Amino acid sequence: MVSDKIKALLNIKGKKYKELAQLFGISEQAMRNKFARGSFSNLLLLKVILTIEDLRNPVTNTEK
Repeated sequence: MVSDKIKALLNIKGKKYKELAQLFGISEQAMRNKFARGSFSNLLLLKVILTIEDLRNPVTNTEK
């Protein structure tokens, strides 16, 4: 199931539903509902993947 894979990625990064929900501007409960029901639209799924990728590779400002 797609939601299981997203959960695994979040777990690897040590991130929580709450953090992902905040990034998407929805409540933690709404995000939990999406995971429980597996109700990710294609667009939301793409955004989740891109967001998790950003969480995996944070941009750091090394210029002075």
